[in-house]
Amino acid sequence: MAKNAQRRVVVTGVGLVTPLGTGTEKTWQGLMNGQSGIGLITRFDASAHSCQIAAEVKDFTPALWFEKKQAKHLDHFVQYGIAAADMAVKASGLEISEELADRIGVITGCGMGGLPTIEEYHSVLLNRGPRRITPFLVPRMIPNMPSGHISMHVNAKGPNLALSTACAAGTHAVGEAYRHIVFGDCDAAITGGTESVISPLAVGGFAAMKALSTRNDDPEHASRPFDKDRDGFIIAEGAGMIVLEALESARARGAEILAEIVGYGQSSDAYHIAAPPEDGEGAVRCMNMALRNAGMTPDEIDYINAHGTSTPLNDRCETLAIKTVFGDYAYKLAISSTKSMTGHMLGGAGGIEAAFTALTLHHQCIPPTMNLENPDPACDLDYVPNTAREMNIRAAMSNSFGFGGTNGVIIMKRFAG
Repeated sequence: MAKNAQRRVVVTGVGLVTPLGTGTEKTWQGLMNGQSGIGLITRFDASAHSCQIAAEVKDFTPALWFEKKQAKHLDHFVQYGIAAADMAVKASGLEISEELADRIGVITGCGMGGLPTIEEYHSVLLNRGPRRITPFLVPRMIPNMPSGHISMHVNAKGPNLALSTACAAGTHAVGEAYRHIVFGDCDAAITGGTESVISPLAVGGFAAMKALSTRNDDPEHASRPFDKDRDGFIIAEGAGMIVLEALESARARGAEILAEIVGYGQSSDAYHIAAPPEDGEGAVRCMNMALRNAGMTPDEIDYINAHGTSTPLNDRCETLAIKTVFGDYAYKLAISSTKSMTGHMLGGAGGIEAAFTALTLHHQCIPPTMNLENPDPACDLDYVPNTAREMNIRAAMSNSFGFGGTNGVIIMKRFAG
């Protein structure tokens, strides 16, 4: 994409609600320690399901952000998104005055919206009749409620968008927010992803596709990206939001800068509703687009936060795509899948992993890929197995690939002034 070379975009705040804990520091320490957020499902009786494990948010306290009555009218994916955005804005120190409000955007992603709300009120409809449906049904379930509520929460009156591109939604949201700032449509944006669909229908649906792990007797080791014994992903919930700002704006107010976002790619496989092409060519085009957009060569990337779902097909195809893009240099890259600890947050994953990528550059330390005990011979790159790694990281890439063949990639650099 053509862009104004003077309009640089930086990350100044991060907010996280994850199965590793509510709050950025708690989640980051969990990642560094190789902690697992995966356990038996407690949201509903999963005894009849082939998959009985998930990565649930366990310590979220709605009262810290909402009145009791308000919380009742907000689906979990909305609550998590608002809370993560609130934390990100406070961490950034960004003050949104009425004068600046129309220069602040909110762009969020989610994959499935308020599916638990739909399930709940479908039951109400069948068992108690249409008169018992709450007037808050539609506002609870539609996918743009996080972006709408966040804008009201912080008084952001600039561009307001919600993207629903399956498991690439969070990454697409961050990439589009970056573009909006580059093009001058706003000076800052609150962006990321949120999801909460640990529900009977979602778990049953993914299980019917044979997409979920059934390692029910060992939840903490069930998500094992790039391992020969991987058998599916772990459904998860949470939200990750970041504050992006034009560099001149961040500098003017003396903000701490965590990283600089420099590239964004998007593509379609045009191949299959749920499976990537065997050669990963859609992911190849997406990574190459992000590199071109950043004006970078492959050997300038030091780390990739992989999509790394722990499914047999994704991990093999993503590995092959990385080899195609990076050639022999692929073997010098550090790559990890944080889904080994957080599970897969679907439309929220890209936002959370964008936050992780910014923190990786800021702290110069890479989260590990946990449970990588028996490497798949087809997955023979350096996946930072089982232990976090301190190293010099100049630039990092974050990959997200979604059902429908939609792909998103962002690139961030360590901020060097």
